[in-house]
Amino acid sequence: MKKDDVPDWVLSLELEEMEFVKKFIISSGSLKELAKHYDVSYPTVRIRVDRIIQKIEVNEKIENEPFIAYIKQMAIEDRITIEDAKKIIEKYRLERGNNQ
Repeated sequence: MKKDDVPDWVLSLELEEMEFVKKFIISSGSLKELAKHYDVSYPTVRIRVDRIIQKIEVNEKIENEPFIAYIKQMAIEDRITIEDAKKIIEKYRLERGNNQ
């Protein structure tokens, strides 16, 4: 997978959160195993999972915004270059993030 192909929801996660997701997968999704590994309670692990889920969902909502979908469609139709589409979307995200 190329760096440019990494989904935005993955890029939105901090390194520590990515490590947590990795350990979650390695432990076959067992929150009890994660709790043992991190030496914390099950509810603490559950809260952490819920926060990561929320972060992913927020990112997915942004990706499905009409403006971003429109820019992507323009790139697909070769009306603008993929590089320009990425720049426009990035600028939009930065502006949107500053205004929230």
